[in-house]
Amino acid sequence: MVHFYGLLTLQREPVPLKSISVSVSIYEFVADVSATLNYENEEKFPLEAVFLFPMDEDSAVYSFEALVDGKKIVAELQDKMKARTNYEKAISQGHQAFLLEEDSSSRDVFSCNVGNLQPGSKAAVTLKYVQELPLETDRALRFVLPAVLNPRYQFCGLSKDSCLNVKTPIVPVEDLPYTLSMVTTIDSKHGIEKVQSNCPLSPTEYLGEDKTSAQVSLAAGHKFDRDVELLIYYSEVHTPSVVLEMGMLKMKPGRLMRDPSAMVSFYPNIPEDQPSNTCGEFVFLMDRSGSMQSPMSSQDTSQLRIQAAKETLILLLKSLPMGCYFNIYGFGSSYEAYFPKSVKYTQQTMEEALGRVKLMQADLGGTEILAPLQNIYREPSIPGHPLQLFVFTDGEVTDTFSVIKEVRINRQKHRCFSFGIGEGASTSLIKGIARASGGTSEFITGKDRMQSKALRTLKRSLQPVVEDVSLSWHLPPGLSAKMLSPEQTVIFRGQRLIIYAQLTGRMPAAETTAKVCLKYTLQGKTFEDKVTFPVQPKPDVNFTIHRLAAKSLLQTKDMGLRDTPASDKKDALNLSLESGIISSFTAFIAINKELNKPVQGPLAHRDIPRPMLLGASAPLKIRCQSGFRKALPSNHPPSASQPRRGVMCCEAFQMDSYSLCGLISHKDQHNPGFEENHLVQLIYHQNANGSWDLNEDLAKVLGVSLEEITAAHPAELVDSSGWATILAVIWLHGNGKDLKCEWELLERKAMAWMRVHADSTMPLVVKAAITFLKSSVDPAIFAF
Repeated sequence: MVHFYGLLTLQREPVPLKSISVSVSIYEFVADVSATLNYENEEKFPLEAVFLFPMDEDSAVYSFEALVDGKKIVAELQDKMKARTNYEKAISQGHQAFLLEEDSSSRDVFSCNVGNLQPGSKAAVTLKYVQELPLETDRALRFVLPAVLNPRYQFCGLSKDSCLNVKTPIVPVEDLPYTLSMVTTIDSKHGIEKVQSNCPLSPTEYLGEDKTSAQVSLAAGHKFDRDVELLIYYSEVHTPSVVLEMGMLKMKPGRLMRDPSAMVSFYPNIPEDQPSNTCGEFVFLMDRSGSMQSPMSSQDTSQLRIQAAKETLILLLKSLPMGCYFNIYGFGSSYEAYFPKSVKYTQQTMEEALGRVKLMQADLGGTEILAPLQNIYREPSIPGHPLQLFVFTDGEVTDTFSVIKEVRINRQKHRCFSFGIGEGASTSLIKGIARASGGTSEFITGKDRMQSKALRTLKRSLQPVVEDVSLSWHLPPGLSAKMLSPEQTVIFRGQRLIIYAQLTGRMPAAETTAKVCLKYTLQGKTFEDKVTFPVQPKPDVNFTIHRLAAKSLLQTKDMGLRDTPASDKKDALNLSLESGIISSFTAFIAINKELNKPVQGPLAHRDIPRPMLLGASAPLKIRCQSGFRKALPSNHPPSASQPRRGVMCCEAFQMDSYSLCGLISHKDQHNPGFEENHLVQLIYHQNANGSWDLNEDLAKVLGVSLEEITAAHPAELVDSSGWATILAVIWLHGNGKDLKCEWELLERKAMAWMRVHADSTMPLVVKAAITFLKSSVDPAIFAF
């Protein structure tokens, strides 16, 4: 079950954590972050303060230090068991000590222990990390400062030493006693167009006339009700590049940190092709745990997560190609499959699945994803239909490494596309399962539409497979490249690749250049991207490229304390200690050895509280107090996915203007005052083969009577379904262009269907349809 912790206000103790200040330096697509936690002991006895906080799993934490009453104490990275022993020993002897460790069950949760903080004493604890910034489809680089740590589902196998066992106090957002400030400096030689955020920012201040450097600050008063997200738009982000960084010359030859490291960035120009018509087995694994009943964001009008998930599933079902296979699983403490095994996609199976989606609720308790995954992998493969797995979850799980391990074991038989829903989703889980299988990951927060991101990913999965991916280096004599990144086997259109390598051998004395080439094959055609770069490594006091390369290697070897194979444990530990990057096997520890005498008096323990978000602790109870309880009528047929009594049905929640749930829940009976969305209706009534029927439902969408449509129908040129389908496509282009990314695949199905039924009279039919609808749509959209 989910553990909901007691409120701090019941104890009324002062909170020693007073503020968090963050400094971010972004250069091109790498961020270097320094976060300082400011503590003060206002009580009359020494304290041990424990603070749990989230961090993006791609972050490479390389430094931890404390400033105590003006004295700087630099931490040492040690074997985790040794660090814990040393920390406990120091505390028991009355010495000040500081411990920073990554959770043993997930890479994206950290704990910071401040031990024996004296009465009246102040301590500033600073951790530093670097990370790559992902590229969004609109060219924006996305930086996220995680500020929300949701309660994670506690399953019976949770490691006893997991920091998630700490019963952290939770308080309302407005009562949180510490503050957050953040200043970000951005540099890009290509120029900075704009910076956007989901949080209030100070106006962007450009530090030069050429707009290659800028600074923004988080406005005061951030309430920890959302992660802080920055979207940074450069004038050019697609240019391939190579950054060569000098290593630590004092280290022994052959070590990762000794020789120069290169970070290669490619943005392959993969041509778009028509998707396959029949190929693929598509399995949708949907989180139905209680936390999915929470809102998508902290906004009052935000959709419930389960509501957005239902809409997304319907769009996905409507967008699948004829002849493929599919299934839908719901999971929580248990799991349910819509069909005993994947079924062929037909009108009948689509309608049956839609009926089940209508009844889907967040009613399956906890978040145990491992069992349904194992069941999916046990099913025999369907010849000619490679498995494409779509996982949707708010990520509030603790068995992260076990799940990633299971996905990795089965990586040869499928690709996994993962979606993190809402604030606080586990980046470790979402990114980890995608990386392990060669898929992609997406995060849906704030005003993001799950529908758009899911349909974009489905479109990717339908593209022909890129094959024979290879990287070749053309270096000066005496110099060679050793790959540090995992071998790249999959490339998706619109994806940026970052590859790390180590250059060994004798560096050229004079200025010279080298070249690196990326080659791949798509449907028998060979493509090549290449970039030329100077072979003069540049110094960096933080060794950013080396740290990121080490993190990339660690992600392939470090699967947590329990799940890492014995053959990789030693390598992961040594790599972590050598690079200074924290891992599951290491922790940072600092002991204040400058105190003249040990701290006196009994030690009091203080867990730093976290904010309680809307719906995070008891969403069903909160909602039901508003009178939203609804049970199924007594004559409703039993179903495996039937909602439990007392669980809020999705139609009770305030709908937004684009709501498939609103349509399907009220197909025959409409909510008073609810204004139907015609785009949604049109999508809902499309047939599995891509066509539409000529009926009252279509007429209502078009805003005309069925009699008018029938009278205008050129029956001698096209049948009724062909006429209806052409009208529907014209309406989509004229009225739904802002959401084209969500209906583009549906339109392709319609076009493919019309291609089979088209003849030389099609231009005349299109012209008649455009005239009838009084539309300005270009007839060229029907060019077959």
